[in-house]
Amino acid sequence: MKIETAVVALAALAQETRLSIFRLLVQAGKEGVAAGGLGEELGIPPATLSFHLKALSHAGLVKSRTEGRFVIYSANYAEMDKLIAYLTEHCCAGDAGQCAPVRKC
Repeated sequence: MKIETAVVALAALAQETRLSIFRLLVQAGKEGVAAGGLGEELGIPPATLSFHLKALSHAGLVKSRTEGRFVIYSANYAEMDKLIAYLTEHCCAGDAGQCAPVRKC
């Protein structure tokens, strides 16, 4: 992943509504969620939702497909994994162990 791609993805996730949308899509799994369901679940009007989904799509973090009259959105797990790998590789001084969460016993 190039730094420019990582910056676009992080910028998209830096906005609270987009982060909420992405989190919901990650939790929904590969089946995804219809646009209307996203709006209902998060209380986002259609025009606003469309704006945020466009930003997430542009960043490569979400994918869409049409099923009948519905547009189904899902997280792009491959791009999410690339972003996590990029952050781990470039932001942990080359030592992924530094980025590992601290476990409390």
